[in-house]
Amino acid sequence: MESSSQGPADRTIVVWYRRDLRVADNEALWAAVHSGARVVPVFVSSEDDEQPWQPGAAQRWWIHHSLVSLRAALAEIGLDLVVRKGAFAKSLIAIASEVGADAVFANRRFEPHAASSDAETDKVLSSGGISLQLFDGFLLHDPAQIRTGAGGPYRVFTPFWRRLQEQLRVPPPVGAPELSLGQRTASPGGASIDLGSIESLGLLPTVNWTAEIARTWVPSEAGAHAALDEFVTNRNSVYESRRDFPAELGTSRVSPFLANGQLSPRQIWYAVARSPTIANADAGAHPYLRQLGWREFSYHVLRHNPFTSDAPLNARFVSFPWRRSKADLQKWQRGQTGYPIVDAGMRELWATGWMHNRVRMVVASFLTKHLLLNWRHGAAWFWDTLVDADLGNNTMGWQWSAGTGADAQPYFRVFNPTTQGKKFDRDGTYVRRWLPELARLENKYLHAPWDAPDDVLERAGVRLGETYPKPIVPHAEARERALAAYGQVKG
Repeated sequence: MESSSQGPADRTIVVWYRRDLRVADNEALWAAVHSGARVVPVFVSSEDDEQPWQPGAAQRWWIHHSLVSLRAALAEIGLDLVVRKGAFAKSLIAIASEVGADAVFANRRFEPHAASSDAETDKVLSSGGISLQLFDGFLLHDPAQIRTGAGGPYRVFTPFWRRLQEQLRVPPPVGAPELSLGQRTASPGGASIDLGSIESLGLLPTVNWTAEIARTWVPSEAGAHAALDEFVTNRNSVYESRRDFPAELGTSRVSPFLANGQLSPRQIWYAVARSPTIANADAGAHPYLRQLGWREFSYHVLRHNPFTSDAPLNARFVSFPWRRSKADLQKWQRGQTGYPIVDAGMRELWATGWMHNRVRMVVASFLTKHLLLNWRHGAAWFWDTLVDADLGNNTMGWQWSAGTGADAQPYFRVFNPTTQGKKFDRDGTYVRRWLPELARLENKYLHAPWDAPDDVLERAGVRLGETYPKPIVPHAEARERALAAYGQVKG
């Protein structure tokens, strides 16, 4: 798409980047360029405005490197990325004044705290004669527009997904915009803009613990499309049959790019829906696209129940008898529970900023049912350690696992971590990768080392309680304790 204006632009628009760190298929950027105005892209880091869900440590690392790549990508189309640290409204007004802008364009966010912050920012900008215009692109569909036959919100996924597909019209994604010379970043009079230093935002940790994360991910728009193309070409056709095995590349691994906006949901939808495996089939029936549907559902529930990021959707669980044990929580966080599949998942998370989805369900069930610790502790830990932290998905996943939320798993379903390990990591490849202290233990006992005879443990160099912990709680005991606790609030 080319701008129709070839001379100097008559007005300037600030494009406010947030969870949309891409050049292609960016509605706010596209609209600003299409207007013919001079365009000034801006990113503002403000932990105060993001409270209580400011980016966690792993995601701050991702955002830093994403901004580096975004600045380079914008430069390729003739734009300079301006970065600032401070309050959203104050920073945007200052930049708008500097470049002579009369409008700020941004893509809408649907997290409750972000929506509230947007309203306040709009109020402050308006008082300074600057309009805030919001565009869609974070989701496939406005979560407020889906209603049950009775006119209320959904709490069960399947009927929600059915109604969404009836209403869903996904327009084709657009590419990177093309600008005229007059639209490129420059303040009035030709004076250069202070672009600001990405390093000055303070997003990187002072102690570098991100080496494995850096080896695992390429946080850029190019990296996002490489990952998506690889999935569609090589694994889309086997996704349903291989997605539950954590040792395999059975999933797409594009969740960080979606959460941080290097990919839009409609780019993913089109890439998968138009792939040869389902081009002539019902796209809505594809298991991968259903996962995008779950993301839509999570924001639908959050939109209509904004309290659920901090409190159970099911009011019966307000008085649930959660245990309090800092020691047990730390053992879970550090991958020291004595259950190999749980510990492998927690160590993968700490090392890479990511965890396989099947294992996420296992570790979440373990925290909330085996340990009877409040799901909010798990949600907070995931928020700080995941590069793909997403408030809708995080809240939905944890409340589902704990049995406190929408379409939650039954209270009496308590994952047996030993059975889960044997079923989904049959040859132990995943556990051995993340628990090297168990690498020499034979498969028969790998997922239950406490059952191994002493001579088997000795040959493998395993000393329970020393080189690897004993189970934090026996499974049968934990299950009975969970059922008794959940029995108090069932119904």
